[in-house]
Amino acid sequence: MRSAARYFLVSMALMAVILAGCSENTTAPGGDASATLRAYLEDNDLDLPDILTSWTILASDVETNPAAYYIMDIRPDTTYARGHIAGAVNSTLGDILDDAANSGGKPIVVACLTGQSAGHAMLALRLSGYPDAKILKWGMSSWNEDFDKWTANTASIAVGHSNWSMDATPSPGTYDYPTLITAATDGPGILAERVEQMLSGGFKGVEPDDVLESPGDYYINLYWEDDDVTTFGHIDGAYRIQPLSLAGDTFKHYDPDETVVTYCWTGQTSSVITAYLNILGYDARSLKFGANALIYSELTKQYWEGSEDFEYTVSSLASMAE
Repeated sequence: MRSAARYFLVSMALMAVILAGCSENTTAPGGDASATLRAYLEDNDLDLPDILTSWTILASDVETNPAAYYIMDIRPDTTYARGHIAGAVNSTLGDILDDAANSGGKPIVVACLTGQSAGHAMLALRLSGYPDAKILKWGMSSWNEDFDKWTANTASIAVGHSNWSMDATPSPGTYDYPTLITAATDGPGILAERVEQMLSGGFKGVEPDDVLESPGDYYINLYWEDDDVTTFGHIDGAYRIQPLSLAGDTFKHYDPDETVVTYCWTGQTSSVITAYLNILGYDARSLKFGANALIYSELTKQYWEGSEDFEYTVSSLASMAE
């Protein structure tokens, strides 16, 4: 009886191995797709600090010679039809990589309404062979006042709020990286799969008042320098995990079982970080409009200056008919 039972158990174990080998969702060699992806990113200068280098461009700089850039406008087609930068092509977050193939070697500039969803697109481009891709800082809001979405979204809802703290930020814990289940088994394949999955998920944002009213529902990271936290304060319970890098292993301070929210000054940097976190396997969100939507009246830097302070380049807008 014992021999029969042992034979049955061995047979079942072999069957499990065979079935696992036939699965489409295989992990990288050694069973750790996450480690394979991280090593590939580091080895190919695709760590987050490499991405967050010279990644924005001002409207005034584009205006001097828009033809020098391949401008990808990812606003809705109806908004694009109302006016866009001369020569800009209309694309979407989901199609950004396919459409980038037509760039002809020109440096790519991604334009959206506010510069936030463009951060997701720029990251995907830089991780996919377009190292010079940039976003149009402040988005089309800084190009023409007809498209200003910033002014209406600046607010000071955190000023005097009980969930806004001037205390020191707490020390984060240390956790394992998220587990990745992938069909690909090598670094380039895993990265391509994760980038595509990130793009198909759309822009991952969260409303400022949702986080401020219920900070305990999120694992919040404030991407500021320490002196700025001392000066301006922070959402109660928020951590300050900066710098973020695979080389420094600082991503391990994120809890993979929580919904991670990153916020910065404008929501543009946090958009890039959020997209990177999602590629690594975290459930991540970017706090929309950043501190400009929380303590706008208190800010002395990195704040939206208002539409009247920009020299809008209306002359460079092109109609759909063109």
